[in-house]
Amino acid sequence: MSEQTIRSALSKFNTALISVPVDWVANLKAITQNNGDYQLVFTVGFPCDSIIEQVEQEIEHEIAAALGEKFMGTVSVAIQPFVMDADQLRRTDGIPGVKHVIAVASGKGGVGKSTSAVNLAMALKMEGATVGLLDADIYGPSLQMMLGVAPGTTPEITSDRRWKPIEAHGVQVMSMGFLITERTPMLWRGPMVSGALLQLLNNTLWDDIDYLIVDLPPGTGDIQLTCVQKIPMTGGLIVTTPQDIALLDAKKGVEMFNKVGVPILGFLENMAMHICSQCGHQEHIFGDGGGQRMAELYHAPLLGAMPLDIHIREQGDSGVPIVVSDAEGSFATQYRLVARSMIASLATQLQSLHLPEIEIVAD
Repeated sequence: MSEQTIRSALSKFNTALISVPVDWVANLKAITQNNGDYQLVFTVGFPCDSIIEQVEQEIEHEIAAALGEKFMGTVSVAIQPFVMDADQLRRTDGIPGVKHVIAVASGKGGVGKSTSAVNLAMALKMEGATVGLLDADIYGPSLQMMLGVAPGTTPEITSDRRWKPIEAHGVQVMSMGFLITERTPMLWRGPMVSGALLQLLNNTLWDDIDYLIVDLPPGTGDIQLTCVQKIPMTGGLIVTTPQDIALLDAKKGVEMFNKVGVPILGFLENMAMHICSQCGHQEHIFGDGGGQRMAELYHAPLLGAMPLDIHIREQGDSGVPIVVSDAEGSFATQYRLVARSMIASLATQLQSLHLPEIEIVAD
């Protein structure tokens, strides 16, 4: 009866630390009962270093309360994160050294897509993941500036003519910006650009990457189609702003992913509100609720809503993203929640391909 009570309590448990239900992403691997005490071991399919201890305590409290006042034993919970390899599960040929490729896309420019990609990559690294970041904007690469990479920095070339990615703030990065000067115009047509992008991706010596974040150029043209068709992507994140014109363009991005079978991991609404630096008043200057309407329309989660704030922009321009410069601040906390929820959404989709066995042990 106690085990049934525990399972019932777990089925109802949720936490505010990720924006998807816990039982979507956590598997109960073992229950051990010893002299009235319970030890539970969970596996969770994504890195989440910053919240493991708190979630363990929340589950322990939930189960102890469910067992009732007569329960005199103890409950201990251990959570073991791991990252599934999508290539092995789906039996597809992926990118050497990379487990998952996540595209960050937008239907139009100016919505903060690159800022989001950079800060989410930093947040994933802080959660314990090994992260790569690919700047797929061949015409206007910007990640080298946003990550503070010194001008003139070029990747090392190996003996087999491959590039070693540049490391910035603990993240492996590759960009056309490392191969040209900031004044070099890319006077290339579509096929040349698509070929250059694939070369950047496949000729880079990625080193045991859990998540490769691909910062797509805005729009749904030839380059974007090349990315989603020829790169084995695990999922996509759509970045938008609340106003109707941005949402209209974001829908095109969603439909592009849908047509080529790339799952949508969720939406991130940027510039959701402006917070006055003097009085703290919040105003939805670009509209309200647009991201939520998109999420409901496409049955995908709204992973977060980031404010329009000068500090986020300033830190991006300075080369030290806000997640790095103010790791314990409110913006970094929000980005880390979005990052965890994004890879939790990914783990949810992969769980349908891999259901581990549950071991019950009674001593």
